[in-house]
Amino acid sequence: MTTDEKYIRRCIQLARNGLCTAAPNPMVGAVIVHDGKIIGEGYHIRCGEGHAEVNAIASVKDESLLKESTIYVSLEPCSHYGKTPPCADLIIKKRIPRVVVGCIDPFSLVSGRGIRKLRDAGIDVTVGVQEKECLQLIERFVTFNTQKRPYITLKWAQSADGFIDINRKEGHPVVLSTPITSLYVHKQRAEHKAILVGRRTALLDNPSLTTRNWYGQNPVRLVIDRKLTLPKTLHIFDGSVPTWIFTETEHPSDENVNYYQLDFSQDILPQIARFLYEQKLQSLLIEGGSRLLQSCIDSGFWDEIYIEHASVSLNEGVKAPQVPEGHSVDYQIRDHVQISHYKK
Repeated sequence: MTTDEKYIRRCIQLARNGLCTAAPNPMVGAVIVHDGKIIGEGYHIRCGEGHAEVNAIASVKDESLLKESTIYVSLEPCSHYGKTPPCADLIIKKRIPRVVVGCIDPFSLVSGRGIRKLRDAGIDVTVGVQEKECLQLIERFVTFNTQKRPYITLKWAQSADGFIDINRKEGHPVVLSTPITSLYVHKQRAEHKAILVGRRTALLDNPSLTTRNWYGQNPVRLVIDRKLTLPKTLHIFDGSVPTWIFTETEHPSDENVNYYQLDFSQDILPQIARFLYEQKLQSLLIEGGSRLLQSCIDSGFWDEIYIEHASVSLNEGVKAPQVPEGHSVDYQIRDHVQISHYKK
């Protein structure tokens, strides 16, 4: 590993701290090195606040060292005025002589302009260090801005024999997650801006769809209820979290519960994606049920899939969705439970 790669990897580590708070901006990390030592670090904490470069520069105790330092940043410094001034201008102002960039910003207002501004000012700029890893870091931001839709994650737990629940018309669902893997589900919710379930899941499971077992902001709740038959006693109607109900008819909004009309004669998934893009909700977690999840898989309406494999067998019930062969998959172990992780 080269010196530049080492410090860009540190930028990536720092950037991930902004996973739950930076959106709709990308996660970015920055490191300032002088004479082989890190003298400043920072990451983009929250949209509307200081970018990674600003926070890293602010953390340097002796600013006179900046004129002899290198700043490493996982994403190209911005060159335009948004909610904060351009980071490229700050780097030029502080007379930092060298900049190492992980990847070019795909956002149209930047996209190479920051690098060009730095080079025009006589700064030595190296681009493309750990580029693949840096692009993976901002894949939600890239998907949202290039494909005009949210980054979509599917997840479910299934039994050893491939069922996600027993056949039932009422009663509690079968618990396939362990207490630890259940905590991880709440962590995933905190890392997404919206969460979607179908009507049957909302009715039979009566989920809250909140992050009550993990620190973080609750995602916006989304529920498909074509005929508006779900009882108002369900948790999704408690008004505690912004909630959108997708239906085929117009309906006035209630307290913190809104209704959005879809054309059910057409594929509703692209319509939901368009709605989320308009609402600037950059990431979507889909938790069920089986029919909705399989529809997403069959139509390619996903970017990542997490499947928790329980050791218990159910023998019969609701079949788990099927992921076709040919997709990249890796395996993780949490609390002695195997998790299959698919990526397109």
